[in-house]
Amino acid sequence: MQKWYFHILFLCLFICPAVLGQDASFDNFQELSNSTRTYFSKRIDSANVLYNSGDYQRSLPMSIDILREAIQTKNPYIIHLGYRNVAYDYLAITDTVQAQETFIKSQKFAQKSKNDTAIALTDMDLANVYSIIGKDYTKAFEYHYKSIDGFNKIKDSTRLLKAHYNLVLTAMDAKSYRIAYKHIMKVKELSDYYEHDSFVVGIDNLLAEYYFHKKEYTTADRYFVSAIKEAKAKNYLLELEIAYKNYSDNLFAQKKYKEAFEAREQYEDYFDQNLEKINLAESGVLSAKFKIDEYKKDVLAAEQVNKVQLEKVENKSKWNNYLITLFIMSLFFIVLMFFAYRNRKQLVQELKSKNKEYLAAKEMSDKMSRTKTKFFSTVSHELRTPLYGVIGLSTLLLEDKGLKKHKKDLSLLKFSADYLLALINDVLQINKLDSKSLKDDCGTFNVQDLLQTLLGSLEYMRLQNNNRFHLRIDPAIPQSLRGNSMRLSQILMNLISNACKFTEDGDIYIEITQTQQDYQQVTLEFTIKDTGIGIAPEKHQSIFEEFSQIDSNNYQYQGTGLGLPIVKKLLALSNSDIQLNSNLGEGSTFSFEISLERTQLIKEPLNAHALDTRLLNGKRILIVEDNRINQIVTKKILEKDAVTCTLAENGNQAISMIKKEAFDLVLMDINMPEKDGLEATKEIRIFNKTIPIIALTAVEIEEVRYSIFEAGMNGIIVKPYDITQFKHVILANIIQGGQNQLDNHLEAI
Repeated sequence: MQKWYFHILFLCLFICPAVLGQDASFDNFQELSNSTRTYFSKRIDSANVLYNSGDYQRSLPMSIDILREAIQTKNPYIIHLGYRNVAYDYLAITDTVQAQETFIKSQKFAQKSKNDTAIALTDMDLANVYSIIGKDYTKAFEYHYKSIDGFNKIKDSTRLLKAHYNLVLTAMDAKSYRIAYKHIMKVKELSDYYEHDSFVVGIDNLLAEYYFHKKEYTTADRYFVSAIKEAKAKNYLLELEIAYKNYSDNLFAQKKYKEAFEAREQYEDYFDQNLEKINLAESGVLSAKFKIDEYKKDVLAAEQVNKVQLEKVENKSKWNNYLITLFIMSLFFIVLMFFAYRNRKQLVQELKSKNKEYLAAKEMSDKMSRTKTKFFSTVSHELRTPLYGVIGLSTLLLEDKGLKKHKKDLSLLKFSADYLLALINDVLQINKLDSKSLKDDCGTFNVQDLLQTLLGSLEYMRLQNNNRFHLRIDPAIPQSLRGNSMRLSQILMNLISNACKFTEDGDIYIEITQTQQDYQQVTLEFTIKDTGIGIAPEKHQSIFEEFSQIDSNNYQYQGTGLGLPIVKKLLALSNSDIQLNSNLGEGSTFSFEISLERTQLIKEPLNAHALDTRLLNGKRILIVEDNRINQIVTKKILEKDAVTCTLAENGNQAISMIKKEAFDLVLMDINMPEKDGLEATKEIRIFNKTIPIIALTAVEIEEVRYSIFEAGMNGIIVKPYDITQFKHVILANIIQGGQNQLDNHLEAI
């Protein structure tokens, strides 16, 4: 934020009047008649209207008149209100000395009144005075806590909210971020008592600034965006200036130079707009200062009612000296404004230079990002292609009864290959999350079915360490929910597999509880608890960092250290976070919450033929693949179901064979010499519109999905693949292809 005094004053008096402005209550005039109570209520309201509009030349004398009349009533509570109004007027015209002295007098009469509300309010006033004016944070915190205790005692939630909010402002200014965060949470708990929309924007801005200082940039981004959205809706220009300034710094810290540059431009626009308003506010302050001596005399006169005679008017020489002093102060202020303007001009030049650096850094960042994407795409293809052969052959050999004595060795071979594939997928997943290229694919699913499927896939890992699964699902959870089931599966798969890895001969508890619900959505809490080796408290933060690992003697499961970072990033995409409770040797408990939509489950009719692989018997399939090992694996898998397989090593051979022979389906590799699968498919579609063509690829699907379907292919199979799913995809497309041929024949007739 800008550290100029008038900038802070502008924020206090115009943006957040509900927080730092005058706040009088008329519920405590028990000793006065109704008419007297109504009279003071209207008078104070009128003064507050002038004060909040910035008309201090009129609000200050009116407040002094109210104080004079209050003193005549001899009621300490009303006198406290009179002094409080005058003190805020002094603060508005930047007479900080008089403001502080008058606030202290207000506190004195509040204590005399023995009114808990008045005492708590004056404690809050003095906390703000020591924080804003004197920067005495020790005293400021002392009075903040007194005011919070006071409002808690009288159960005044509205003013308690303001007290917590003011403490947050002081703590942020004092860089006491732990204290600030604690009381931000208190403000959010009291959100039902917000009197002004500025609270919402202010809290989001403060949370964003807190997370920025904690270097949790992704979380800070989320709150900056929220603050900016709400501030724009309400046209809070100063909050927009503050938000964009800090948002730009946060983006720059993440090396998002383009977005940082754009945010910096927005900040400059709002800076200019607010500067005009600050200048107008300063003009009002200067006008009020010309009459400050007269107001001071009125205050002194009010205090001496029924005690002493009015003091004599000061002599003309003293008045002249005052005018000369005021003139010098005004001249000094004008010079100060000149230097401020010159400094701003210099700042603009520095910003232009910095923006050029941003653009250069952005270009370099974009180039590195493209190189990184190309690298991962190449790694994906080059590693997955040979893995296809290893996993496929090991699977086939495991099914060979003649190799029963080698089953253990083959199982270890397949496990190692599957582990390497999981490692590759983790690295690619982290790359997707970092580049924000992961899509949010939502669908309808059943939570219990999803968990049963996941636990079935982890059965081998469970048996390997002799563990036991315990699943408990809250019966209140709806049968059908809508959300990103793939993302949820990835999160649970990582957490449960971690529990399996670091637990031996133990128990793993998976519990799902419904914590909130309404007619639109439910919130579920997922808890994964194990009795394994546990995690030392000092490691709780580092295990969520990429490539960090838990110290363990179980070397077999020393992986990439990407599982938990992936979980944390996937949960951030769902506006959630992971919670950990663990100690060394006492097991670990991971938990998180996810909100899902209620929906009606639509059961699709099951096609019995799609699951009956006997229908593959006698089918003719053309395998277009340049890798000899992959040819052998694919052919052997299909021949187990009596499929007749023909091989082609490139696209040209495939085109020639399809013209001469009839096939039920084509398995087409994407990357081949001479002519690749995409070009070959486009040529085939010229003379054959109906034959099903399935793409075989080791490249990430998202990179080639559009090109595959645009070329005319009917589906995609990613290598290495699950054999059962592989056969089902083939069978479904053969059945659909036969139906298409029948439809075309009937149309021709």
